Amino acid sequence: MGKFINPFSDWGFKLIFGQEVNKDLLIQFLNDLLEGERHISDIRFLDREQLPDTRDGREIIYDVFCITEMGEEFIVEMQNRYQEHFIDRSLYYASRAITGQGLKGSWNYRLYPVYTVCFMNFHVLDRTPQKFRTDVALMDMQDHTLFSRNLRLIYLMLPLFPKHTEASCETNFERWIYVLNNMQILERMPFMAQNAVFRKLAEITDISTLSREERSKYDESLRILRDNLAVYESAISEGMEKGMEKGMEKGLQQGREEGLEQGREEERTRNARAMKLEGISAETISRITGLPLQVVEQL
Repeated sequence: MGKFINPFSDWGFKLIFGQEVNKDLLIQFLNDLLEGERHISDIRFLDREQLPDTRDGREIIYDVFCITEMGEEFIVEMQNRYQEHFIDRSLYYASRAITGQGLKGSWNYRLYPVYTVCFMNFHVLDRTPQKFRTDVALMDMQDHTLFSRNLRLIYLMLPLFPKHTEASCETNFERWIYVLNNMQILERMPFMAQNAVFRKLAEITDISTLSREERSKYDESLRILRDNLAVYESAISEGMEKGMEKGMEKGLQQGREEGLEQGREEERTRNARAMKLEGISAETISRITGLPLQVVEQL
């Protein structure tokens, strides 16, 4: 166990990215994520719980939901285990944020951009190509130019991050991902000399500095994370075992069928040889045994 908290626990993730007192960490991360594209000066956290528009609607709870000084909304989500429709869920969350901008009465439909940033601590095996970062936006299908800036989704598949040493990280964004991927086993926080944000990250995530109440909340969050992962891994293992059993059963059945067919083929060949020795014509033997005429002639 390292010196720092597990940032992928629910409590740990919100400590780093979801608290007003630490919002400079989120601002710095988003600026590093969007380097060269967008610079954020300030954010304001919004209510993470979004009630449905109708009685029969569905409420959603974001991990982190904030708005910039320019009116752009950012949703930041952490998903630790595979979910079949996770991409659809992220689209739904982004759509709810967009429709939430609607105003009653006179409104000209002006929308502010909604960014969804998804940390994915698992592999999406059916995605091609397999890569760490995927940026999605609305574009023209013919010339691939940007059609609208109002919907942006960024997926970070953490297990596919290619940098595995401190020295290999060249940008602050790469340093962020390296630290988050390895924080729970680190004995010291790297990159503090390059950027003060990592000094603050070290201060707030040091397990030894947590209060008794914070440690209790963290331990409970960590227990839930481990239990969920254990259930998920057990389900995968059980599914693999059932799949292997089914595969073996299918293989045995196929083997039996192939063996019977081979036996029948050998019997036809023996009978064909015997009839040929009796002087029966190849055409007649072929008709009786079902063997091709060319095969009979070569016996």
